[in-house]
Amino acid sequence: MTTASARRAVTPVRVQAIEDGHLVERPDRLVTEEPMEIRLQDRREQAEPIAVTMRTPGHDFELAVGFCRTEGLLSDADDLAEVRYCVDPGADQEYNVVTVTSRRPVDLDAHRRVVAASSSCGICGKTTLDEVALQCAAVAAGPVIARSTLLRLPDVLRESQAIFDSTGGLHAAGLFSPDGELEVLREDVGRHNAVDKLVGHGVMTGRVPFPSSVLMVSGRLSFEIVQKAAVAGIAVIGAVSAPSSLAVATAERFGQTLVGFLRDGRGNVYTHPERIAMER
Repeated sequence: MTTASARRAVTPVRVQAIEDGHLVERPDRLVTEEPMEIRLQDRREQAEPIAVTMRTPGHDFELAVGFCRTEGLLSDADDLAEVRYCVDPGADQEYNVVTVTSRRPVDLDAHRRVVAASSSCGICGKTTLDEVALQCAAVAAGPVIARSTLLRLPDVLRESQAIFDSTGGLHAAGLFSPDGELEVLREDVGRHNAVDKLVGHGVMTGRVPFPSSVLMVSGRLSFEIVQKAAVAGIAVIGAVSAPSSLAVATAERFGQTLVGFLRDGRGNVYTHPERIAMER
């Protein structure tokens, strides 16, 4: 695999399109899905692989750092010493291997995934639910967001998805201010990867936690997305689709406001509705 193709978010293809009862060859574009191995090392040890995730290339350092933060391998931004691509010029996957260096010792055996994580499921390879349920404090009071602002977030998110416009085949996660201004958006073939990219961005820019931001995701709300948001201190989460039962229970546990089915001017509030100003 060449360096260029390993880092391209969109892959050009030729397709046979069915048009007016005939097959017509035309160009098309697909969202790229490639494995990325995440390695971690501290100052004393060699880098060791901790996970392989299927992702869309782009913002790879943010993905690796965000994954390490939401998995508890990095406690805060001060733990991050360095993040880099594999530097072995003979490696076929040179740009599909990212190493994160921590300033403090890390118990890798307590966090290592046992299989690759697919783009649809970020917790594949966890052996027990106890391993998944990271211990973190309940979120802070968080922002109050107007009902009218909350209802327009899905449209703003969708209109800002540049790669989706090219391929129609990937998810997005966006951080918004309480007044509905889009602060950061990341796209990926995996919902959880898009959130990790946001968290990694926050760690690398010194912005995590996000106590005043609202998280909006393009797909369904899984347990892991809610947990990642809790680790990042996000108190309000919205999605265009449904949450799982464990996502709702987790949001209740961490004190987060969870809103699903945000579409067509409607939505379902599952937990902590006090952060939504219904009169506005």
